[in-house]
Amino acid sequence: MWIRTGSSLLALALAAAALSCRASRSSARDPGPAADVGPGMRAEIIAMMVESARAWNRGDLDTFVGYYLDSERTSFVGRRGVLHGRAAIRAAYAPRFAAPGMQDSLSFEDVAIDSLAPGVAHVLAFYVLSRGDSTVARGPTSLVMERVGGRWEIVHDHSS
Repeated sequence: MWIRTGSSLLALALAAAALSCRASRSSARDPGPAADVGPGMRAEIIAMMVESARAWNRGDLDTFVGYYLDSERTSFVGRRGVLHGRAAIRAAYAPRFAAPGMQDSLSFEDVAIDSLAPGVAHVLAFYVLSRGDSTVARGPTSLVMERVGGRWEIVHDHSS
């Protein structure tokens, strides 16, 4: 599934999420459907990811990092190592938002969601950074999300 931030594609992504409780995965890795990932949970997480990408695409760093739980237990694992806490994650992303006009466009592909426990989900996807019609970066992302105060927040992000 592609998640783009255009309104018609957002509607299509949310409609598809409402109709399907699981993402497509190869049968070699697929132990079966996650029993408690319903269309509501899937739609909420997809909507959060779309809104996160929209914030990225408009250069809104504070909203983008606002989807990370504001806690020292929140972690980000990337090419440069492990970061803890929203402030450290924000500081790492800040240089990418500093130069106007140089911002790449973010989208997600192949989103798979599994429920780990009530209010806790694991999301596997590929992030795609584009500049015009060219893909400048693409890689896997693994997110652990927690439902806090009625919304899904990232507590662990491993992106490479």
